Amino acid sequence: MSKLEKKSLTGKLIVLAIFAVAMGYFEAAIVVYLRRLLYPEGFSFPLVPIDTELIIIELLRELATMIMLASVAVIAARKFWELFGVFVFIFGIWDIFYYVWLKATIGWPASLVDLDILFLIPIPWIGPVIAPVLISVLMIEVGFVLIRTYHRGNYFKPPLISWLCGILATGLILFSFMRDVDASLRQQMPQDYLYSLLATGLLLYVIGFVTAYRKSRSTTPTES
Repeated sequence: MSKLEKKSLTGKLIVLAIFAVAMGYFEAAIVVYLRRLLYPEGFSFPLVPIDTELIIIELLRELATMIMLASVAVIAARKFWELFGVFVFIFGIWDIFYYVWLKATIGWPASLVDLDILFLIPIPWIGPVIAPVLISVLMIEVGFVLIRTYHRGNYFKPPLISWLCGILATGLILFSFMRDVDASLRQQMPQDYLYSLLATGLLLYVIGFVTAYRKSRSTTPTES
């Protein structure tokens, strides 16, 4: 890669990172307001009941956030896997800085094992802060590799084993977040989080991606 190409890639990554950091603050600010409204004594479990109108507004806000991140990816990339790389790169930075800004503004979380509401679709996801942070670190790395791969004119094509690893990993991690229906829907105290599911899912993601990356590098670059 020439110095000009490296400079171009670096500039692109910096701009994407700045956007993601700013989005993280935007998201954190909204959550600060929501917690002041719903948890005036400070956020804690069990969850408080929320009226249907507010739930719908919050669901649409989360959907709007995903659309905003995806829109930036569409603008910044041309090929599908390059677009996916941009999306997970900014998603990972956004999610990490969401917690950075919460810590900076309201001093929460106190630790990485504090439980949080991670997402609301289709039901509230509950898990320790370290779970989305670790997933985000992996997303940033994967996104960076994919962006750099396409910047160099190469391509990426996951084999079947990578797809299977990714699907199984996603299922395990989603189950770890949504299995505790009593806590998410019935205002009960959360069960212990199953870190084994998170660890297995992350490992499967790594195996699937590394396998796909090695296979793509060993194959003649013809765009898929």
